[in-house]
Amino acid sequence: MSALIECVPNFSEGRDVTIVNAIVDAMVRPGVWLLDREMDADHNRCVITLVGELEAVATAVIDGVGKAAELIDLTKHKGAHPRLGATDVVPFIPIEGCTIEDCAALARRVGEEIWKQHAIPTYLYEAAAKTPERQNLENIRRGQFEGVRDSIATDPARKPDFGEARLHPTAGATVVGARKFLIAYNIFLNTSDVDIAKKVAKAVRQSSGGLRFVKGNGFLVRGLAQVSMNLTDFEQTPVARVFEMVKREAERYGVTPLSSEIVGLIPKKALEDAAEWFLQVENFDNSLILENRLAAVMGGKMAVGGLRAGCEPFIEQLAAATPTPGGGSASAAAAAMAAGLGVMVASMSRTKKAFVQHEPALSAAVAKLIELKEKLKVAIDEDAESYNAVLKAFKQAKISDDKGASILLALKVATLVPLNVAEMSAEVGVVLESLKPITSVNMASDIGVGVGLARAAKEGALANVDINLATIKDEGFLAEIKTRVTKLG
Repeated sequence: MSALIECVPNFSEGRDVTIVNAIVDAMVRPGVWLLDREMDADHNRCVITLVGELEAVATAVIDGVGKAAELIDLTKHKGAHPRLGATDVVPFIPIEGCTIEDCAALARRVGEEIWKQHAIPTYLYEAAAKTPERQNLENIRRGQFEGVRDSIATDPARKPDFGEARLHPTAGATVVGARKFLIAYNIFLNTSDVDIAKKVAKAVRQSSGGLRFVKGNGFLVRGLAQVSMNLTDFEQTPVARVFEMVKREAERYGVTPLSSEIVGLIPKKALEDAAEWFLQVENFDNSLILENRLAAVMGGKMAVGGLRAGCEPFIEQLAAATPTPGGGSASAAAAAMAAGLGVMVASMSRTKKAFVQHEPALSAAVAKLIELKEKLKVAIDEDAESYNAVLKAFKQAKISDDKGASILLALKVATLVPLNVAEMSAEVGVVLESLKPITSVNMASDIGVGVGLARAAKEGALANVDINLATIKDEGFLAEIKTRVTKLG
């Protein structure tokens, strides 16, 4: 592979998994690999990470923009994150065998093709920008879809780089560019006061006199104030320094960071730098990390390929002498695999002439199983997080006077997560059973394995429900849970 690039298109949809799946399906192809997808319902936005060869990625993105234009209507879109287009921003990042200039040239070609093929005007930003004013994404997106739509015809500063001075009626405009690796880093504060998050973000971001290579704003996400940031050069402004400044600024308003999240992917070096910062290890360098030393000594010999590479980390986490992930996470994973098998069987069968009459039912099954699969994948982490929240609640109760209210709340959440998994597992099993008479007999064993996994997942999840119910004294909640469990048989 002579040149490898990363592309991280952001789409204005974070709630409907079927739409996101359709966009991803339109992009993934030979020469293009999906590294990650992140959906955020509050921001109503998804971030897709692709990697591959230059031309293959370029074509994939153009097709993805077209699919997003078909499925996303910005006149009906609501979310916390600013947006200008159905496909809001498309950055290209050099990985290997190419330069930022190569990516900028590619961005210009892709921007022009988006207009030609889909009648969506495009703007160029960062390294691909034609003018200094458009290097900054915020300058282009200011006013969002509605504001730009109303002013583009009369304001010369709004004229797109490619296309006419009008937005696509439902898909808006797309911003395409080239940049270095960006880390989307969000910090949640222990308050719902979004004004505090906005003040902290203003103090931290470069445009207001804060840290270089930091862009930020404040939003209300999942009931908490969030300082949402993009770190455009983590080597010059490390993640740890950003966290420390957010913490310091938040303390001015009597609040503290509660947790943080990475949207998309993060380079290993960024985490290594953060570890060095917080641990204050003397004479630290990344060769002290076991895996780095092994890679240097053994080269490709330590690489693990194929399917094992994806499963092994989770299996080893299950085997570790730690309480999470445990049986609840394993149940969710088993059900997700069952749904995956069903998607494979139904997708392959609906392309065969012998099953053409069943295409509507098979397509409906694919859509439902994909939806369940994505929710179950999320539940793998949710189960571990809910258990950890119970442990935290017990610890906090020792030093507080909430009379066990936080413990009860945590236990309820830890009960509802596996119960939801059990219900979804049962639903996966029902869909798989419905596929038996309308799919190829050559794949009957795949259906059988899926049914068995779904059954085991349901039983495992219900076992976790039973354990939690034993310590909950809320009679109304117990009655509700027992009713739902009874319906599962």
